[in-house]
Amino acid sequence: MNTQEIKDVYDRYVIPNYTRNPILLIKGNGVDVWDAEGKRYLDLFSGWAVSLLGHCHPNVVAAIQKQAALLQHAPNIYYTEPQGLLAKHISERSFGGQSFFCNSGAEANEAAIKLARIHNSASGRFKIITFSDSFHGRTIATVTATAQPKYHKGFAPLVEGFSYVPFNDLEALKKEVDGGTCAIMLETIQGEGGINIAGKDFLQAVRKLCDEKGLLLILDEVQCGMGRTGKYFAYQHFGIEPDIMTLAKALGGGVAIGAMTAKKEIAKSLIPGSHASTFGGNPLACAAGVAVFETLEKEKLLDNVEKMGKYAQEQLKLLQKKYKIIREVRGVGLMIGIELNVSGADIIKKCIQAGLFLNCTHDTVIRFMPPLNVKKEHIDEGLSILESVISKT
Repeated sequence: MNTQEIKDVYDRYVIPNYTRNPILLIKGNGVDVWDAEGKRYLDLFSGWAVSLLGHCHPNVVAAIQKQAALLQHAPNIYYTEPQGLLAKHISERSFGGQSFFCNSGAEANEAAIKLARIHNSASGRFKIITFSDSFHGRTIATVTATAQPKYHKGFAPLVEGFSYVPFNDLEALKKEVDGGTCAIMLETIQGEGGINIAGKDFLQAVRKLCDEKGLLLILDEVQCGMGRTGKYFAYQHFGIEPDIMTLAKALGGGVAIGAMTAKKEIAKSLIPGSHASTFGGNPLACAAGVAVFETLEKEKLLDNVEKMGKYAQEQLKLLQKKYKIIREVRGVGLMIGIELNVSGADIIKKCIQAGLFLNCTHDTVIRFMPPLNVKKEHIDEGLSILESVISKT
């Protein structure tokens, strides 16, 4: 079927809750994807940081193919090797916790919220503080946790027990904590909010505050985790550990999977029957996740993130000097935001037309999040297209 034929199918059968570009994608390989007409696009956005190894990495493909022929689904009342091994990878590379598996970042954050509440149920504490410009998901609880009013519109009444303070504002946070607070929840680096990085002193002070007040620290690393910043998890840049951490997006290298991992003494509060997911931790997705971790190590991709992230920021800052339309370049590793002085929607549209996938969030921030195995020539090609578009704006 051609692009128009598929568009007609969508118009008739698919709910139009997304604004879609008129492009029918049919295959991908590495940093490249192709549409039905054979046009090639350079993907330096990775589908909201999902395709961290690029499209159809052979290791992930092989793991999926092998597992698909063995066992695709098993109820969580039985054991499977891929789920156990993936939990081991996460635990050994983070803070030694235990994982609950689900299918998305929203589900992982939902699990974290439920764990924080059930862990504090005896004390009656249930309030959770989150931060301005955050994004934690689209379920009714996680959209409430998301401190952006535009995502709340039309969904009232929201879930009781959430409050919001400005990001990186310690004094405002301290004032908001009261006797009913059980947890503080934040993204180590805000993605949808515009690539906003938690201050190191701020995050360390939040950890200290949680310790003093007996609060749980929940870090949402759905977008910034899994090596994107040059470390396995972004919190590892800050000299602290969370009590609970959430993952998704890149965890399966393109396969839908989410995880909530927590310190053992906290995780034990999720007793049998308190929380579950039919498809969570299925063998197919977990096998893909294991392949992702093995590939990150085998190909030394954390080193590449550090090198390519530094190179990309250097090149982007050179563009900033040439074009006043660029206000700021900021980021860690290969999670980079290019803040503009104007809306970025038209720039992104023109980049896509020129064969480059990027994304604009928060109206003025272009997100640059290529696969972790990106090469200099890919960055150069992408920034050449971006400069060509910006120079004509």
